[in-house]
Amino acid sequence: MEGVPALDEPLKKSLGGTTAKVMAEHLGLNTVGDLLHHYPRRYAERGQLTRLADLPLDEHVTVVAQVADARVLTFNGGRGKRLEVTITDGSGRLQLVFFGHGVHKPHKELPPGTRAMFAGKVGTFNRKLQLAHPTYQRLDADGDDSAAVGAFAGRLLPLYPACKQIDSWKIEKAVDTLLALFEAERWQGVVDPLPPALRDGRGLLPLPEALLKIHRPRDNAEIAAAKDRLKWDEAFVLQVALARRRHADDQLPAVARRPVADGLLDAFDAKLPFTLTEGQQKVSAEIFGDLATEHPMHRLLQGEVGSGKTMVALRAMLAVVDAGGQAAMLAPTEVLAQQHHRSVTEMMGELAEGGLLGGSELGTKVVLLTGSMGAAARRRALLDLVTGEAGIVIGTHALIEDKVQFHDLGLVVVDEQHRFGVEQRDALRSKGKQPPHLLVMTATPIPRTVAMTVFGDLETSVLDQLPAGRSPIASHVVPAQDKPHFLARAWERVREEVENGHQAYVVCPRIGDGEDEPKKKQAAEEADKRPPLAVVETAEKLAGGPLAGLRVEVLHGRMAPEDKDDVMRRFAAGEVDVLVATTVIEVGVNVPNATAMVIMDADRFGVSQLHQLRGRVGRGSAPGLCLLVTEAHEASPARARLGAVAATLDGFELSRIDLEQRREGDVLGQAQSGVRSSLRVLAVIDDEEVIVAAREEATAVVAEDPELTAYPELRTALDALLDKEREEYLDKG
Repeated sequence: MEGVPALDEPLKKSLGGTTAKVMAEHLGLNTVGDLLHHYPRRYAERGQLTRLADLPLDEHVTVVAQVADARVLTFNGGRGKRLEVTITDGSGRLQLVFFGHGVHKPHKELPPGTRAMFAGKVGTFNRKLQLAHPTYQRLDADGDDSAAVGAFAGRLLPLYPACKQIDSWKIEKAVDTLLALFEAERWQGVVDPLPPALRDGRGLLPLPEALLKIHRPRDNAEIAAAKDRLKWDEAFVLQVALARRRHADDQLPAVARRPVADGLLDAFDAKLPFTLTEGQQKVSAEIFGDLATEHPMHRLLQGEVGSGKTMVALRAMLAVVDAGGQAAMLAPTEVLAQQHHRSVTEMMGELAEGGLLGGSELGTKVVLLTGSMGAAARRRALLDLVTGEAGIVIGTHALIEDKVQFHDLGLVVVDEQHRFGVEQRDALRSKGKQPPHLLVMTATPIPRTVAMTVFGDLETSVLDQLPAGRSPIASHVVPAQDKPHFLARAWERVREEVENGHQAYVVCPRIGDGEDEPKKKQAAEEADKRPPLAVVETAEKLAGGPLAGLRVEVLHGRMAPEDKDDVMRRFAAGEVDVLVATTVIEVGVNVPNATAMVIMDADRFGVSQLHQLRGRVGRGSAPGLCLLVTEAHEASPARARLGAVAATLDGFELSRIDLEQRREGDVLGQAQSGVRSSLRVLAVIDDEEVIVAAREEATAVVAEDPELTAYPELRTALDALLDKEREEYLDKG
């Protein structure tokens, strides 16, 4: 066993300190296992070249191509030298440039006809794509080196996810070093997490063979067989983790909360000015069914922006109050908590004034609890909770503090799941004498397989109809750099909306009040971009320029809470024409008279975030307009993303696009936690069959052996997956 490294052994033992340090810092690879699971992104065949026609702008790429021509140019009166090399692969041509003293070596080593691998960041010059100072590795036979080249010639070239600091071929060498060590010792110490019966039953390769074939395949069939096996590892271990959580949750007791006839819920339904959509009725029935059982409900309620999730959640809260319990709604920001409190009290009317003069005798008290409330208001709210006077509380993280005690907490509704850590949710759940029921709402629609993976321990309900009276939203991309007159027209459109009695939002990525500015500006300069546009500056420019004469106000997260509330209240009352804001307005803000939204630097937001923002307009009877302003290059992935958002209002479709564009890993971390994902080959979108089958197998294994005593290898793999960081996002329930 001496020679074989363990999978959790630090890389520096096998590879030396310098390489290991670069891999850890830039690729997040720390152990032998990490590197063995860092699979090639794709493979180049010797006879087949990468398509230069499809290169993405601003990304670090590795390409295999042939030199077409090379020429040295002088500038600055002959003092400066520049080498321009054109490479081609049949699908397109790409320019490489080298400057200064860096000209001589490539000029000698890259004569026309040379084949090589080139790596660098794709930039543009004179609107043409180019790589400046790329690193390269020649692939042609140098006579003396023909044996090595022969070995190279027959096989597929693995191209690894790489970065500026370490090239794909250096990663390949490091993987070779590890594979040689393991081969020599016949792969001792590599644990196979799949139970043998499952592996044989599904005809999957043993793990060592799969690892060898994914890194050093002889043909495409070997790659496919290796991927099939490695996908199963990822899907199965993850589903076992989720199945164990579901199993543990099923063992917990809870108080059944059955709706009462002629109570608060019936009184509320009777005064609704509209009928619920079929979807709302169906989902409410599912929730009431869960609430009536003696195990805690764990349900995910997802729906399109504006599909009426708040209404469904409120009815569940009222049912729990009828049954003698209390309900808490946890919102991610103060603006949103205040907004929810306002809309819930408006919807309930006198039913929200239980115990007050003029309130209904069926009513209950609805209290707001946020971190910035004055001491007296806070004391009153806390007292209402502990005595049970308040049936419903809406608040931010302040609800979680130790001081907050409930009389009998029966239901927790979490709005916008991905902004809450597990600890916060668990802290709130521990406030009940027995675990309360849990309803998680998310407005970012999630494809079914992702829901099975990310929220695999929750039952899922989907609201897919929009309530009657919602208006369509037209969306357009405004390319500010290529067509400045489009931007001028955008501001004219905003003026037109205001002249017609409506209001508008302008959204910017940055606040611009001086607090976080140096860091963001520096980051932007390092990335050769201008800093993102800021709310404060943009508002000044608009008020003094294209929107002069209109009532323009700002809203962002660093304003004092009473100022935020004041601005939101005045905007809702129609006293402000244009609100220039950060993404604080992304969720839950409801002003039906706002019909236009201009999103500045739209390429700096994610797809689902843009979809959320856009959902703030078109909430009344007048049609909505959303303009996505960008300076991104026409060929860039960012422009493609914006085009997709403008082309459809279907959130489920957009979440698929979003996933296809992001690394699979970010899906699970919801790109929030920045944790490197455990998913390398499993594509949550495409591998639906594997995920569904793995979920069934995992459920069966856990039902029969919850502690996995008969599966020590699986336990080891599970512990590795569930190291503390990952639990953050598995534990969405």
